[in-house]
Amino acid sequence: MARSRAVLIQNLTWPQAARLTQAGERLCLLPVGALEQHGKHLPAITDSAIADAICHAVSERTGVPVLPSLWATSSQAHTKKWPVTFAVTPRTLIEIVVQLAAWVRSSGFTKLLIVNAHGGNVGPLRVAVDEIRCQGDLQVGMINWFTLTSEIEAFVNSDGLDVHANRAETSLMLFLHPDLVDRSAIADDPDRTLDKVFSYTVAQTSVDGLTGSPSLATAEDGAWLFESVVAALSKKVEVARAEEPPTLESAQGHS
Repeated sequence: MARSRAVLIQNLTWPQAARLTQAGERLCLLPVGALEQHGKHLPAITDSAIADAICHAVSERTGVPVLPSLWATSSQAHTKKWPVTFAVTPRTLIEIVVQLAAWVRSSGFTKLLIVNAHGGNVGPLRVAVDEIRCQGDLQVGMINWFTLTSEIEAFVNSDGLDVHANRAETSLMLFLHPDLVDRSAIADDPDRTLDKVFSYTVAQTSVDGLTGSPSLATAEDGAWLFESVVAALSKKVEVARAEEPPTLESAQGHS
């Protein structure tokens, strides 16, 4: 497939951005990652690097504009046991996204799709989406890359359910940023949360901050996973561009 350069909003002048929306573009993407420890073998920027790479590749294919990624997000569950975790509270993340949405709208966009790459962000981002949609000025949605399709989700969860720095993430980083992966430090640690009733911090469930089997990771799996995610998200983008609110006409006869 022929590729063009990704449309990165931070690289546009305001007249360029204005021409973009005047030409009919209504949608933009907001990648949301994290800056947090990822065991001994992956860098703290892993989630944000994955979110950026996915959204930039989708932009190359579809031309959808992409905002800079949020990197300070909801990572408190990693605690302060290990260095290089930098977090904000869930409530702060909600407020940041809600406030950013107002600026997205004032820049001429009417649709915002949040692309999340960190499990700890799921709850706060769902609340943010709910608050934004109720304001009525912006159509908003949220997608987790790791659940885009059943095949992607099955691979991500192949070595556990509460996984972190696992086979899937390590495979992606071996493909995207092999220079940032310390292969000599890769070690597996099982998911200890299965069948638990309560929710626990990473410090309570992991020896070195990871959960899963990164020893199974390969760059080849990373290439396959990345292409699967980018292809699935590109389809979502095209659907989102054309999507209109549901019509209520067919329901009137049943009232």
